[in-house]
Amino acid sequence: EFRRVLFRSGESIVRHFVLGTTALRLLSTTACPVLVVKQPPHEPYRKILIAVDFSPSSLLSVQQARSLAPDAQLILLHAYEAPFESHLRYASVDEDTIAQYQAAAKREAQQKLHALRSDAGIEISRCQLVLVHGNPAMRTLQYETEVDADLIVMGKHGETLMEELLLGSVTKQVLAECQSDLLVTV
Repeated sequence: EFRRVLFRSGESIVRHFVLGTTALRLLSTTACPVLVVKQPPHEPYRKILIAVDFSPSSLLSVQQARSLAPDAQLILLHAYEAPFESHLRYASVDEDTIAQYQAAAKREAQQKLHALRSDAGIEISRCQLVLVHGNPAMRTLQYETEVDADLIVMGKHGETLMEELLLGSVTKQVLAECQSDLLVTV
């Protein structure tokens, strides 16, 4: 069961802010998935971009996407960075060393992405696996446009105030800037 929030684009900035605030408030208090609808429905979802971070909510996101649109093409996207990559650059660590950390992070993410697909019981032919380097929110929004996704699915983070401030920011940014509908799983 989903809660559905209508969030139309092209309306006044005040209405956009109020609806965005309403969606965020609902997301912060609900214990069930929330479907934020940004476009009038015209056909079933056909291309679903599922942003995963390998937390327990990733598998749940895949399962809920499949239950919402069983015939849609699924794209599992993971944006990775080397641990403390920005700190390494700030500390003037050489690029070759950073590249080694990035390669290790990519290998680990590839293994986890394949394991997630397998755990979800999705055949290889029914799912596209995508690894991209960079900020998760920005890369999700970029890939949404590249593949013309009509639904983004991502897990909700932030059970405590500190987690909400640190982890929930990706979901908040995607909600604010995405063009397609957004299903936030809990």
